[in-house]
Amino acid sequence: MVITLLPLFLISAVTIGLLLRSWPILSAYSLKELLFGSIWKPSQGLFGFWPFIVGTFWVTVVGVGLAVPPCLLVSIYLAEYAHAFTRSIAKPVLDLLAAIPPVVYGVWGLLAIVPFVETFLAPFSKRWLAFLPFMAVNSPTGFSILAGGIVLAVMIAPLVISVVFEIFATVPNDLRFASLAIGATRWETIRRVVLPQVLPGIIAGIVLGASRAFGETIAVLMVVGNVPQVPGSLFDAAYPLPALIANNYGDMMSIPLYDAALLCAALILLGVILIFNIAATLVLKRFMK
Repeated sequence: MVITLLPLFLISAVTIGLLLRSWPILSAYSLKELLFGSIWKPSQGLFGFWPFIVGTFWVTVVGVGLAVPPCLLVSIYLAEYAHAFTRSIAKPVLDLLAAIPPVVYGVWGLLAIVPFVETFLAPFSKRWLAFLPFMAVNSPTGFSILAGGIVLAVMIAPLVISVVFEIFATVPNDLRFASLAIGATRWETIRRVVLPQVLPGIIAGIVLGASRAFGETIAVLMVVGNVPQVPGSLFDAAYPLPALIANNYGDMMSIPLYDAALLCAALILLGVILIFNIAATLVLKRFMK
């Protein structure tokens, strides 16, 4: 019983600790001013978190959106089509990719993805896709939401593939054999028999990957630009909440309320992740019903 309640106790303790340390700024400013303020100038007493919240949302959505479709296809192939020898090779490779430190992904993004976005994707979008929403290119430098999303997608892909592959493995082979025995093709069996069985688990795997993407810090801050602005395009720089905390905590603590503001950012990030996970859990339960 105690062990079961331990995670709840830890989350409550962290939340209360952040709330107490953030209380000076919460008592000095209204929650509306903090959450929806668009100007971040601590030296002038302006603590608007809206650019950081939007930046976090954009980078996470782009990363998850880029990762999920190929991850589902790879998982289906490994679980339903691949030879046992191929699976035996793919599983250690996925575990190895998942174990690579985030800073290595950040360096890779800095050396490969940022130049790729600046040299190829931005000119292509400016010439052919400028009419689409969120594809305008103003002053491309490569350090952008798109670069951060690509790095995040590569980072969470091994985790999502591994989780979804294990979920596919839980479907009894008897269901597959019964579907094939009545004349269904393998793809029809996957689409009409296997996928309905594993849909809640797939959602859980995507939520797990998105939760990691929400809190990723080092790799993202190295490629996203770290400009406190509300982005209007995938090629604009952004400043996610984790990067704000990592870049500034410990510096300029002589500025009044600066320490409380950064801890309030951590509290907001924790709240966003908790709300996201609770909502995903409710959706998952509805699918299971």
